[in-house]
Amino acid sequence: MTRDIQDKIPVVILGATGCVGQKFIQALAVHPWFSIAALCASERSAGKNYGEAVNWLMPKPIPSHIANMKIQTCMPSMGRCIAFSGLDSSVAGEIESTFAQEGFTVVSNARNHRMHPSVPLVVGEVNPDHLDLVKGQKFPNGGILVTNPNCSVIGITLALKPLMQFGLESVHVVTLQAVSGAGYPGVASLDIVDNVIPFISGEEEKVETEPLKILGNLIDGTIQQASLKISAQCNRVPVTDGHMACISVKFRHKPNPDDLIHAWESFRGEPQKLNLPTAPEKPIHYSTGLNHPQPKLHRHADKEMAVTIGRLRPCSLFDYKFAILSHNTMRGAVGSALLNAELLVTNL
Repeated sequence: MTRDIQDKIPVVILGATGCVGQKFIQALAVHPWFSIAALCASERSAGKNYGEAVNWLMPKPIPSHIANMKIQTCMPSMGRCIAFSGLDSSVAGEIESTFAQEGFTVVSNARNHRMHPSVPLVVGEVNPDHLDLVKGQKFPNGGILVTNPNCSVIGITLALKPLMQFGLESVHVVTLQAVSGAGYPGVASLDIVDNVIPFISGEEEKVETEPLKILGNLIDGTIQQASLKISAQCNRVPVTDGHMACISVKFRHKPNPDDLIHAWESFRGEPQKLNLPTAPEKPIHYSTGLNHPQPKLHRHADKEMAVTIGRLRPCSLFDYKFAILSHNTMRGAVGSALLNAELLVTNL
Protein backbone atom coordinates (compact mmCIF):
# COMPACT_ATOMS: atom_id res chain seq x y z
CA MET A 1 0.00 0.00 0.00
CA THR A 2 1.36 3.41 -0.93
CA ARG A 3 -0.88 5.36 1.41
CA ASP A 4 -0.88 5.17 5.20
CA ILE A 5 -4.48 5.37 6.39
CA GLN A 6 -4.34 6.32 10.07
CA ASP A 7 -8.07 6.81 10.54
CA LYS A 8 -10.79 5.31 8.43
CA ILE A 9 -12.44 7.66 5.95
CA PRO A 10 -16.16 8.21 6.58
CA VAL A 11 -18.50 7.29 3.73
CA VAL A 12 -22.21 7.63 3.00
CA ILE A 13 -24.28 5.06 1.09
CA LEU A 14 -27.04 6.49 -1.08
CA GLY A 15 -29.81 4.00 -1.80
CA ALA A 16 -28.69 1.89 1.15
CA THR A 17 -31.74 -0.40 1.23
CA GLY A 18 -31.50 -1.53 -2.40
CA CYS A 19 -29.53 -4.49 -3.76
CA VAL A 20 -26.46 -2.44 -4.65
CA GLY A 21 -26.65 -0.56 -1.34
CA GLN A 22 -26.71 -3.85 0.55
CA LYS A 23 -23.68 -5.08 -1.39
CA PHE A 24 -21.92 -1.82 -0.48
CA ILE A 25 -22.67 -2.45 3.20
CA GLN A 26 -21.35 -6.00 2.99
CA ALA A 27 -18.11 -4.86 1.33
CA LEU A 28 -17.56 -1.73 3.45
CA ALA A 29 -18.12 -3.58 6.73
CA VAL A 30 -14.68 -5.17 6.29
CA HIS A 31 -12.93 -2.43 4.29
CA PRO A 32 -9.59 -1.31 5.79
CA TRP A 33 -9.84 2.31 4.60
CA PHE A 34 -13.52 3.27 4.75
CA SER A 35 -16.12 3.36 7.51
CA ILE A 36 -19.88 3.76 7.04
CA ALA A 37 -20.97 7.05 8.61
CA ALA A 38 -24.51 7.36 7.24
CA LEU A 39 -27.13 5.34 5.39
CA CYS A 40 -29.51 7.20 3.08
CA ALA A 41 -32.68 5.96 1.42
CA SER A 42 -36.18 7.08 0.46
CA GLU A 43 -38.42 9.16 2.72
CA ARG A 44 -40.55 6.12 3.57
CA SER A 45 -37.49 4.48 5.18
CA ALA A 46 -36.03 7.61 6.78
CA GLY A 47 -36.04 7.61 10.58
CA LYS A 48 -36.24 3.84 10.87
CA ASN A 49 -33.47 1.55 12.05
CA TYR A 50 -31.80 0.02 9.03
CA GLY A 51 -32.53 -3.52 10.21
CA GLU A 52 -36.24 -2.74 10.40
CA ALA A 53 -36.52 -1.00 7.05
CA VAL A 54 -34.47 -3.23 4.77
CA ASN A 55 -35.43 -6.46 3.02
CA TRP A 56 -31.96 -7.94 3.53
CA LEU A 57 -30.93 -10.16 0.60
CA MET A 58 -27.25 -10.78 1.31
CA PRO A 59 -26.07 -14.26 2.44
CA LYS A 60 -24.41 -12.96 5.62
CA PRO A 61 -26.40 -11.23 8.40
CA ILE A 62 -26.47 -7.45 8.67
CA PRO A 63 -23.64 -6.28 10.93
CA SER A 64 -25.29 -5.39 14.25
CA HIS A 65 -23.97 -1.81 14.36
CA ILE A 66 -25.34 -1.25 10.85
CA ALA A 67 -28.74 -2.76 11.69
CA ASN A 68 -29.12 -0.20 14.50
CA MET A 69 -28.21 2.85 12.41
CA LYS A 70 -30.96 5.34 11.64
CA ILE A 71 -31.70 5.82 7.95
CA GLN A 72 -31.50 9.37 6.66
CA THR A 73 -33.07 10.94 3.57
CA CYS A 74 -30.86 11.43 0.52
CA MET A 75 -29.96 14.97 1.49
CA PRO A 76 -26.39 16.13 2.22
CA SER A 77 -26.98 16.97 5.88
CA MET A 78 -23.94 15.08 7.21
CA GLY A 79 -20.33 16.27 6.98
CA ARG A 80 -18.65 16.17 3.57
CA CYS A 81 -17.18 12.79 2.74
CA ILE A 82 -17.31 10.09 0.06
CA ALA A 83 -20.80 9.17 -1.09
CA PHE A 84 -21.25 5.78 -2.77
CA SER A 85 -24.40 5.82 -4.87
CA GLY A 86 -26.48 2.70 -5.38
CA LEU A 87 -29.48 4.78 -6.45
CA ASP A 88 -31.79 3.83 -9.28
CA SER A 89 -31.31 5.98 -12.36
CA SER A 90 -34.85 7.31 -12.02
CA VAL A 91 -33.74 9.41 -9.03
CA ALA A 92 -29.93 9.29 -9.11
CA GLY A 93 -29.19 12.25 -11.39
CA GLU A 94 -30.49 15.09 -9.23
CA ILE A 95 -29.49 13.55 -5.88
CA GLU A 96 -25.91 12.84 -6.97
CA SER A 97 -25.54 16.35 -8.39
CA THR A 98 -26.83 17.84 -5.13
CA PHE A 99 -24.27 15.92 -3.08
CA ALA A 100 -21.45 16.96 -5.44
CA GLN A 101 -22.62 20.58 -5.22
CA GLU A 102 -22.30 20.35 -1.44
CA GLY A 103 -18.68 19.23 -1.64
CA PHE A 104 -19.05 15.43 -1.50
CA THR A 105 -16.97 13.04 -3.56
CA VAL A 106 -19.71 11.06 -5.30
CA VAL A 107 -18.88 7.64 -6.76
CA SER A 108 -21.88 6.50 -8.76
CA ASN A 109 -23.15 3.27 -10.30
CA ALA A 110 -26.05 4.96 -12.10
CA ARG A 111 -26.09 5.78 -15.80
CA ASN A 112 -27.23 9.42 -15.48
CA HIS A 113 -23.85 11.20 -15.63
CA ARG A 114 -21.69 8.58 -17.39
CA MET A 115 -21.42 10.23 -20.78
CA HIS A 116 -21.08 13.83 -19.57
CA PRO A 117 -17.79 15.15 -21.01
CA SER A 118 -16.45 16.33 -17.62
CA VAL A 119 -17.38 13.16 -15.68
CA PRO A 120 -14.87 10.28 -15.60
CA LEU A 121 -16.28 6.89 -16.63
CA VAL A 122 -13.66 4.64 -15.06
CA VAL A 123 -12.62 1.01 -14.92
CA GLY A 124 -9.73 1.04 -12.45
CA GLU A 125 -7.26 -1.02 -14.48
CA VAL A 126 -8.27 0.39 -17.87
CA ASN A 127 -8.38 4.20 -17.69
CA PRO A 128 -7.42 5.53 -14.22
CA ASP A 129 -5.88 8.58 -15.90
CA HIS A 130 -9.42 9.72 -16.82
CA LEU A 131 -9.89 10.64 -13.15
CA ASP A 132 -7.99 13.82 -14.03
CA LEU A 133 -11.25 15.05 -15.58
CA VAL A 134 -12.48 15.92 -12.08
CA LYS A 135 -10.03 18.80 -12.00
CA GLY A 136 -12.21 20.54 -14.58
CA GLN A 137 -15.50 19.94 -12.80
CA LYS A 138 -17.26 23.08 -11.60
CA PHE A 139 -18.83 21.81 -8.40
CA PRO A 140 -18.33 24.23 -5.47
CA ASN A 141 -16.60 23.27 -2.24
CA GLY A 142 -14.34 20.76 -3.98
CA GLY A 143 -17.17 18.41 -4.98
CA ILE A 144 -16.36 15.53 -7.31
CA LEU A 145 -18.49 13.15 -9.40
CA VAL A 146 -17.09 9.89 -10.78
CA THR A 147 -19.04 7.08 -12.44
CA ASN A 148 -18.81 3.33 -13.00
CA PRO A 149 -19.74 1.92 -16.40
CA ASN A 150 -22.59 -0.48 -17.06
CA CYS A 151 -22.07 -3.85 -15.33
CA SER A 152 -21.49 -5.75 -18.60
CA VAL A 153 -19.29 -3.01 -20.02
CA ILE A 154 -16.80 -3.32 -17.16
CA GLY A 155 -16.01 -6.95 -17.97
CA ILE A 156 -16.01 -6.28 -21.71
CA THR A 157 -13.60 -3.33 -21.53
CA LEU A 158 -11.24 -5.24 -19.25
CA ALA A 159 -11.11 -7.99 -21.88
CA LEU A 160 -10.64 -5.54 -24.76
CA LYS A 161 -8.06 -3.19 -23.21
CA PRO A 162 -5.07 -5.57 -23.61
CA LEU A 163 -6.09 -6.16 -27.24
CA MET A 164 -5.96 -2.47 -28.20
CA GLN A 165 -2.20 -2.72 -28.76
CA PHE A 166 -2.86 -5.04 -31.72
CA GLY A 167 -4.97 -2.51 -33.62
CA LEU A 168 -8.44 -3.59 -32.57
CA GLU A 169 -10.99 -2.37 -35.13
CA SER A 170 -14.36 -4.08 -34.72
CA VAL A 171 -16.16 -5.92 -31.94
CA HIS A 172 -19.35 -7.97 -31.96
CA VAL A 173 -20.67 -8.93 -28.53
CA VAL A 174 -23.60 -11.01 -27.33
CA THR A 175 -24.22 -10.76 -23.58
CA LEU A 176 -25.89 -13.35 -21.34
CA GLN A 177 -26.79 -11.33 -18.27
CA ALA A 178 -27.77 -12.62 -14.84
CA VAL A 179 -31.09 -11.73 -13.24
CA SER A 180 -29.41 -9.90 -10.35
CA GLY A 181 -28.48 -7.23 -12.87
CA ALA A 182 -32.14 -6.22 -12.95
CA GLY A 183 -32.19 -5.47 -9.21
CA TYR A 184 -34.83 -6.73 -6.79
CA PRO A 185 -37.46 -8.08 -7.35
CA GLY A 186 -36.15 -7.93 -10.89
CA VAL A 187 -37.56 -10.09 -13.67
CA ALA A 188 -40.79 -11.96 -12.89
CA SER A 189 -40.21 -15.68 -12.39
CA LEU A 190 -42.82 -16.61 -15.00
CA ASP A 191 -40.83 -14.58 -17.53
CA ILE A 192 -37.32 -15.87 -16.79
CA VAL A 193 -37.69 -19.49 -15.56
CA ASP A 194 -37.11 -21.90 -18.46
CA ASN A 195 -36.55 -18.93 -20.70
CA VAL A 196 -34.14 -16.40 -22.21
CA ILE A 197 -35.25 -12.82 -22.84
CA PRO A 198 -33.45 -11.24 -25.82
CA PHE A 199 -34.06 -7.65 -24.71
CA ILE A 200 -32.85 -5.48 -21.81
CA SER A 201 -34.02 -1.89 -22.06
CA GLY A 202 -31.19 0.51 -22.95
CA GLU A 203 -28.52 -2.14 -22.53
CA GLU A 204 -27.33 -2.53 -26.10
CA GLU A 205 -26.86 1.23 -26.45
CA LYS A 206 -24.66 1.28 -23.31
CA VAL A 207 -22.54 -1.65 -24.49
CA GLU A 208 -22.01 0.01 -27.86
CA THR A 209 -21.15 3.51 -26.58
CA GLU A 210 -19.60 3.39 -23.10
CA PRO A 211 -16.48 1.39 -24.11
CA LEU A 212 -15.61 4.06 -26.67
CA LYS A 213 -15.26 6.64 -23.88
CA ILE A 214 -13.46 4.24 -21.50
CA LEU A 215 -10.97 3.03 -24.12
CA GLY A 216 -10.42 6.55 -25.46
CA ASN A 217 -7.51 8.85 -24.69
CA LEU A 218 -7.51 11.85 -22.36
CA ILE A 219 -5.87 14.69 -24.27
CA ASP A 220 -5.79 18.27 -22.95
CA GLY A 221 -8.71 17.63 -20.60
CA THR A 222 -10.94 16.04 -23.25
CA ILE A 223 -11.71 12.39 -24.00
CA GLN A 224 -11.02 11.42 -27.59
CA GLN A 225 -13.14 8.33 -28.05
CA ALA A 226 -11.66 5.09 -29.29
CA SER A 227 -12.12 4.49 -33.02
CA LEU A 228 -13.87 1.15 -32.57
CA LYS A 229 -17.04 -0.22 -34.11
CA ILE A 230 -19.08 -2.21 -31.57
CA SER A 231 -22.27 -4.13 -32.25
CA ALA A 232 -24.13 -5.63 -29.28
CA GLN A 233 -27.02 -7.95 -28.56
CA CYS A 234 -28.07 -8.35 -24.91
CA ASN A 235 -30.00 -11.19 -23.31
CA ARG A 236 -31.35 -11.88 -19.81
CA VAL A 237 -30.72 -15.48 -18.73
CA PRO A 238 -31.85 -17.52 -15.66
CA VAL A 239 -28.55 -17.22 -13.74
CA THR A 240 -28.36 -15.53 -10.33
CA ASP A 241 -24.98 -13.79 -10.61
CA GLY A 242 -22.40 -13.55 -13.36
CA HIS A 243 -22.63 -11.78 -16.70
CA MET A 244 -21.19 -13.60 -19.70
CA ALA A 245 -20.33 -12.19 -23.11
CA CYS A 246 -19.48 -13.96 -26.35
CA ILE A 247 -17.17 -11.64 -28.26
CA SER A 248 -15.78 -11.61 -31.81
CA VAL A 249 -12.94 -9.22 -32.67
CA LYS A 250 -11.26 -7.94 -35.82
CA PHE A 251 -7.79 -6.35 -36.00
CA ARG A 252 -5.97 -4.22 -38.54
CA HIS A 253 -3.28 -6.89 -38.62
CA LYS A 254 -4.24 -10.30 -37.23
CA PRO A 255 -2.03 -11.22 -34.23
CA ASN A 256 -1.00 -14.69 -33.10
CA PRO A 257 -3.49 -16.26 -30.63
CA ASP A 258 -0.68 -16.86 -28.15
CA ASP A 259 -0.01 -13.11 -28.18
CA LEU A 260 -3.60 -12.44 -27.16
CA ILE A 261 -3.48 -14.92 -24.29
CA HIS A 262 -0.15 -13.50 -23.10
CA ALA A 263 -1.60 -9.96 -23.26
CA TRP A 264 -4.54 -11.01 -21.08
CA GLU A 265 -2.51 -13.02 -18.57
CA SER A 266 0.19 -10.38 -18.14
CA PHE A 267 -2.22 -7.43 -17.93
CA ARG A 268 -1.97 -5.38 -14.76
CA GLY A 269 -3.17 -1.88 -13.99
CA GLU A 270 -2.72 0.94 -11.51
CA PRO A 271 -4.80 -0.82 -8.79
CA GLN A 272 -2.38 -3.77 -8.86
CA LYS A 273 0.69 -1.50 -8.82
CA LEU A 274 -0.72 0.33 -5.79
CA ASN A 275 -1.91 -2.89 -4.12
CA LEU A 276 -5.31 -1.35 -3.46
CA PRO A 277 -7.53 -3.25 -1.00
CA THR A 278 -10.26 -4.13 -3.49
CA ALA A 279 -7.96 -4.87 -6.43
CA PRO A 280 -7.70 -8.46 -7.66
CA GLU A 281 -4.20 -9.87 -7.88
CA LYS A 282 -4.83 -10.57 -11.56
CA PRO A 283 -7.67 -8.66 -13.23
CA ILE A 284 -7.87 -11.17 -16.08
CA HIS A 285 -7.67 -14.96 -15.83
CA TYR A 286 -7.47 -17.09 -18.97
CA SER A 287 -8.92 -20.60 -18.57
CA THR A 288 -8.00 -23.39 -20.97
CA GLY A 289 -11.02 -25.56 -20.13
CA LEU A 290 -12.99 -26.44 -23.24
CA ASN A 291 -16.27 -25.38 -21.59
CA HIS A 292 -14.97 -22.38 -19.61
CA PRO A 293 -15.88 -19.84 -18.32
CA GLN A 294 -19.04 -20.70 -16.39
CA PRO A 295 -20.89 -18.62 -13.77
CA LYS A 296 -20.93 -21.37 -11.13
CA LEU A 297 -17.21 -22.02 -11.50
CA HIS A 298 -15.69 -18.61 -12.14
CA ARG A 299 -17.83 -15.73 -10.86
CA HIS A 300 -16.03 -15.66 -7.49
CA ALA A 301 -12.51 -15.54 -8.98
CA ASP A 302 -10.01 -13.26 -7.25
CA LYS A 303 -12.30 -11.46 -4.74
CA GLU A 304 -15.14 -11.58 -7.32
CA MET A 305 -13.15 -8.87 -9.12
CA ALA A 306 -11.48 -10.81 -11.94
CA VAL A 307 -12.70 -11.38 -15.47
CA THR A 308 -12.36 -14.97 -16.65
CA ILE A 309 -11.79 -15.49 -20.38
CA GLY A 310 -11.87 -18.75 -22.32
CA ARG A 311 -12.50 -20.46 -25.64
CA LEU A 312 -10.24 -18.28 -27.79
CA ARG A 313 -10.52 -19.62 -31.33
CA PRO A 314 -10.62 -18.44 -34.97
CA CYS A 315 -13.71 -16.62 -36.19
CA SER A 316 -14.92 -17.20 -39.76
CA LEU A 317 -16.31 -13.64 -39.99
CA PHE A 318 -13.80 -11.67 -37.88
CA ASP A 319 -10.36 -12.77 -36.65
CA TYR A 320 -11.03 -14.38 -33.25
CA LYS A 321 -13.88 -15.15 -30.87
CA PHE A 322 -13.92 -15.90 -27.15
CA ALA A 323 -16.15 -15.91 -24.06
CA ILE A 324 -15.82 -13.85 -20.87
CA LEU A 325 -17.42 -13.90 -17.43
CA SER A 326 -17.46 -11.34 -14.63
CA HIS A 327 -19.40 -10.96 -11.36
CA ASN A 328 -21.97 -8.31 -12.18
CA THR A 329 -22.75 -6.99 -8.68
CA MET A 330 -19.15 -6.97 -7.42
CA ARG A 331 -16.81 -6.37 -10.37
CA GLY A 332 -19.69 -4.82 -12.28
CA ALA A 333 -20.89 -2.48 -9.55
CA VAL A 334 -19.77 -2.23 -5.92
CA GLY A 335 -16.21 -3.49 -6.30
CA SER A 336 -15.48 -1.16 -9.19
CA ALA A 337 -16.89 1.79 -7.22
CA LEU A 338 -14.66 0.93 -4.26
CA LEU A 339 -11.68 0.65 -6.59
CA ASN A 340 -12.41 4.08 -8.06
CA ALA A 341 -12.69 5.59 -4.57
CA GLU A 342 -9.41 3.97 -3.55
CA LEU A 343 -7.74 5.45 -6.62
CA LEU A 344 -9.13 8.88 -5.77
CA VAL A 345 -7.91 8.66 -2.17
CA THR A 346 -4.46 7.54 -3.28
CA ASN A 347 -3.88 9.87 -6.20
CA LEU A 348 -5.78 13.11 -5.63
